[in-house]
Amino acid sequence: MKEEPSGRRRLIAVGAGVVATLSAATVRAQGVPARTPPGPPVWLDLDQAQLDAAYDQSRYAPNQPLVTKRYAINSAAVRARLGNPQRFGYGPTAIESVDVYAARRTDAPVHVFIHGGAWRAGLARDYAFAAELFVEAGVHLVVPDFLWVQDAGGSLMPMADQVRRSLAWVYRNARRFGGNPDRIYVSGHSSGGHLAGVLLTTDWPGQFGLPADVIKGGLCCSGIFDLRPVRLSARSNYVKFTDEMEEALSPQRHIRHLNAPLVLAYGTLETPEFQRQSRDFAAAVKAAGKPVELLVGEGYIHFEILETLASPYGLLGRAALAQISRGAS
Repeated sequence: MKEEPSGRRRLIAVGAGVVATLSAATVRAQGVPARTPPGPPVWLDLDQAQLDAAYDQSRYAPNQPLVTKRYAINSAAVRARLGNPQRFGYGPTAIESVDVYAARRTDAPVHVFIHGGAWRAGLARDYAFAAELFVEAGVHLVVPDFLWVQDAGGSLMPMADQVRRSLAWVYRNARRFGGNPDRIYVSGHSSGGHLAGVLLTTDWPGQFGLPADVIKGGLCCSGIFDLRPVRLSARSNYVKFTDEMEEALSPQRHIRHLNAPLVLAYGTLETPEFQRQSRDFAAAVKAAGKPVELLVGEGYIHFEILETLASPYGLLGRAALAQISRGAS
């Protein structure tokens, strides 16, 4: 087996720094001190420091290391109860694999979850904590692994290609684990919410020879849907944005290819830009005459809102199961 890149084994250090945001009212609500005087605006009314902070969730969530550690702990507990997932390769390299937590019935719906990590962290095994919800509901959960951006020379294009190929693999191989290829749903969180948005706005017939509606429903939580402001932020220090990348991987610019009902969600304690991105994408989808629902998680930070995917009563868990249920009617 090919050895994992050394960067994949390193933990991303995070801090609890303090930053500025949109206004005095906003920073008081978020508990983030304002910076005075502000610099010239770089994006909307955000100066460079504010924009950098608005795309760095750890600045708004100093407990991020504790929550993401909880992802891994709870995922291990779920594996202990359900057993290890089936592992299938969707491509030639070791990282191009999916974890499948199979439901106890055949011809079952398939839910594909795309994990986050600012495009530079995260492994499928640490996002198994929601598997029990889906398996007990009679739904297969598939969690793909894929490159980190630092292992791809700073480009998001190989990552997007891998995630698309993983979805194509699921469609073509769902019967191998008892899945129904005509009932595939997708969700993602954070940078995974961005990649889920890419999946939902992919030209599947043109690029992969698959049905335009290969995805029957999508749930994007706390995602990024237009890369322009991200390109202007400090994330450009590790993502080598180009005009082609910005255009190709901004889901909001490809709504014409959206053929599935969409649910968008964010928490009220997330950064102002992550909140705005979801609101603007929802408005654009609605303006295009396509079905969209916007959910707002009151009192949730960026990292904790994902944990609601593991509960049938949680904001995301309820939405995911309802979407699958509606698709069966």
